[in-house]
Amino acid sequence: MSHPIYPSRRSWLGAFAGVVLAGCATDRPPAVGVAASSVAKGGLAVLPEDDAFARHLLNRFAYGPRPGDVARLRAMGAGEWLEAQLKPGSIVQPEPLERALAGMPTLHENHTATLASFARLQADALSAGRTESERAEAARGVGALVRRVQDEARQARLLRAVTGERQLEEVLVEFWFNHFNVFGGKETVRATVGFYETEAIRPHVLGRFRDLLGATARHPAMLNYLDNWQSVGAGVRPPSSAALPAGFRAPRGPNENYARELLELHTLGVDGGYGQADVAALARVFTGWSFDRRDPGPDHAFRFYRARHDTGPKQLLGLDVPGIDQQEGEWALDLLARHPSTARHVSHRMARAFVADDPPAELVARLAARFLETDGDLRDMVRTLATSPEFTLPGAYGVKFKTPYHYVVSTARALGDTSGGWRPLAGACARMGMPIYGCPTPDGWRDTRDAWLNADGLRQRVEFASEVGRMSPAGPRAASRADGGGSVALRAGSAADAAASLPEPIAAALGRGARETLAAVPARERLTVALASPDFMRR
Repeated sequence: MSHPIYPSRRSWLGAFAGVVLAGCATDRPPAVGVAASSVAKGGLAVLPEDDAFARHLLNRFAYGPRPGDVARLRAMGAGEWLEAQLKPGSIVQPEPLERALAGMPTLHENHTATLASFARLQADALSAGRTESERAEAARGVGALVRRVQDEARQARLLRAVTGERQLEEVLVEFWFNHFNVFGGKETVRATVGFYETEAIRPHVLGRFRDLLGATARHPAMLNYLDNWQSVGAGVRPPSSAALPAGFRAPRGPNENYARELLELHTLGVDGGYGQADVAALARVFTGWSFDRRDPGPDHAFRFYRARHDTGPKQLLGLDVPGIDQQEGEWALDLLARHPSTARHVSHRMARAFVADDPPAELVARLAARFLETDGDLRDMVRTLATSPEFTLPGAYGVKFKTPYHYVVSTARALGDTSGGWRPLAGACARMGMPIYGCPTPDGWRDTRDAWLNADGLRQRVEFASEVGRMSPAGPRAASRADGGGSVALRAGSAADAAASLPEPIAAALGRGARETLAAVPARERLTVALASPDFMRR
């Protein structure tokens, strides 16, 4: 039903999206200031203890506050909260979440059985020796398997992010998955993407970078996504007994895809001091790194096939590659994980994600030095970030623009209501252009304002806010009750009164201008307007 002061809900949404775009585009964040570093006291960092910093900490190292979270964090102390989050195993998860996760079989299995089932069904679906109906049945089986694996992975990701207490771990899982991105729409990655997150990413997000790098390098999802499973030495031909999956041609020489992205995205960075000769050499180093989809065994599908490996001499970054066989690749990962260019690249990525789109050079330099001093200790990197003056000073608050994923999850958390289930949240992310496990390019989703501030993306956010406002207990029904149960009309009131009608985390995110706007908005539309405001889209 349209409101009398608007021609129609659709036209109002379109007009409001334009207003939001203008507001986001002109309301540039302040520069991030620099001051003396936080000082450790009793083993804990001395961090600001006011509400504004508590919200800042929850917006960067969590997916935003739930009702009551700011008060709980302040009662605990910001330093204590941070240290607890850095040890997620010590944090008890809510019982409903644990019960839900226990009911998802793929979270408690490794990838091998699912990969073998996928390979068998895929072979039957493509086999000329099967009847048309048998191929169709096998194709349906492939689709059902992929849906089951990916649905459980998306559900687990969203439930943990929205309802879990181990918030820092969830933020880091998203960050590092994005850094080592694989596309859930490609070949066997469709069946292994959830396992990739569970096996290669999640266990290492607070460990050492070298372990994370190695786990991703050997996982069948990465080996398939960047085609290293087909990389062989020049002139090598697989034996006739090593039949390829239906539809695949025999590989012909080294494949440089993984080597290139390993250098450019995962470690050194595009300006990290390597050249095309290093890409070619690294591709030769990783020849023979593959996986067995048909007979993966009980533990892991990774295989090193010596017969496919280029055994000739190689040079990488001016150094002779030592060792033989798989040792060459492990040596290369050791070298890259501890390289100063990797320290700078990883530090810049982390500072950009958690501090500012254009992070201060001094912060990046300090992080890079810490990375090298600690042999890539990612827990220490997060602690250094969170206690840096560039992060703790008020000039850093609200300067990041929420990605669609962060916007959707923070909305659900702010409302404190998960009764709608996880599918609408996943669907909203996809409509806003950020489907979970759906980034096709190896550089992953961008986490900067310019990547997401566009008319279509904001229109989708406004429509999401409108749907949430219509369905949420904090929306029109609450407004109707506040109005005595009658029709909701345009009611004059103070900005404070208008904001007070909203859930506390949403009201607290709004500045003076947004609160004054709310006072002139029908009560039934206030939640929508607040969620679609530029203020709530910042973190």
